Amino acid sequence: MNPRIDLITIVTGDVPRMVAFYRDVLGFVVADDMHNYVEFESAGVRFSICHRDIMYDATGHESFTREASGQRLELAFPVPTPEAVDRLYEELVGRGATPVKGPADMPWGQRTAFFADPDGNIHEIFASLAVVED
Repeated sequence: MNPRIDLITIVTGDVPRMVAFYRDVLGFVVADDMHNYVEFESAGVRFSICHRDIMYDATGHESFTREASGQRLELAFPVPTPEAVDRLYEELVGRGATPVKGPADMPWGQRTAFFADPDGNIHEIFASLAVVED
């Protein structure tokens, strides 16, 4: 096996609500819409939303018959500057993202802010605090 991720799929019970969030709030463009499976345009790795019934049909695993709870994954979105973190966080919250933690400088050298999608997955936007010298 080549240990490389080709696809990230968020499994949900409400595909239309999640697609609306990732399309309208975060700005992803829908590449393929098969109703209960929607794939977005995304450079470097494919990204999709899939109804848990599809995953149950594919795997037969009972975990897909239950509504998931709690944090299941985090996506981290880079932005070019610390100031962009502040601006984008306010924009995302204004468009409907659930605020989790506002922008803050972190000890690992990044400015980050955290927000949640409609299913409660917490994601982050970040930028390096390092000053680039010309």
